[in-house]
Amino acid sequence: MNSGDVRTPGRARALGGLPTRIPGLLLMLAVVLGAGAAGSAWAQARASAPANSAPASAADQALAARLKGQEIRAQLTPRRYTTLAAEVGARIQRLSVAEGGAFSEGQALVVFDCTVQQAQLDKARAELDAAQATLKSNERLLELNSVGQLELELSRSAVGRARAEVGMHEAVLSKCTVRAPWSGRVAEQKAREQQFVQPGQPLLEILDDSALELEVLVPSSWLVWLRPGQRLRVQIDETRRSYPARFVRIGARADAVSQSVKVAAAIDGRHPELVAGMSGRVLPYRR
Repeated sequence: MNSGDVRTPGRARALGGLPTRIPGLLLMLAVVLGAGAAGSAWAQARASAPANSAPASAADQALAARLKGQEIRAQLTPRRYTTLAAEVGARIQRLSVAEGGAFSEGQALVVFDCTVQQAQLDKARAELDAAQATLKSNERLLELNSVGQLELELSRSAVGRARAEVGMHEAVLSKCTVRAPWSGRVAEQKAREQQFVQPGQPLLEILDDSALELEVLVPSSWLVWLRPGQRLRVQIDETRRSYPARFVRIGARADAVSQSVKVAAAIDGRHPELVAGMSGRVLPYRR
């Protein structure tokens, strides 16, 4: 045996016990590292969790609780709609937009045959020219002392009357074309081309389909907690889809007989498949 291989008994025992302790130390280290990694992953998952997991607000819970056991109906209505009527008695020459057709603001929707009104305007303009010529002549004659002041004033009055006649006939002629007050669609035609209509007779029903609202009739007891901005969802029967919406207006008066109040809600976003007149039921808001 070489002298370099001589080991003392104490050193041999220390070195002999070291291999038996290493697996235990490695196991403890693995447990500690695993626990730290799991905690870090849990923290990251919690931080990256979507906001949708947030609890529902008190208003959302109140709506959900009151919708249990009862069905609240809603109907889509246009925000702006009206009936265009004739302002002159004349024959309809052209209807430029058919039922269901779209139009833009200022577009001519109805054109009347206003031949008579145009002739009356031409006559009034001719009379105005004659009155102005008479006034000019009397002003020249007054300078020559060939006419009195009264004749001159009467000539000026005649010019004023003729000018007023021209303005009146121009206003009537401007009513011979009915233009769109806003962009929208024709809901119904109440008159046809070549039909003679009287002043005040309905011609077209039009609506603005760029912004549809939900008309909802809710119990008046909801006024205790219902506020504009409250969220909801509506399930439309025709499309079989649900859409997010918000209450935007609350009626100013409750019906004493039915104990209900009318509220309006606006659907979030644009949905081309929705048209006025569709209906559905109100659902609780779901994130």
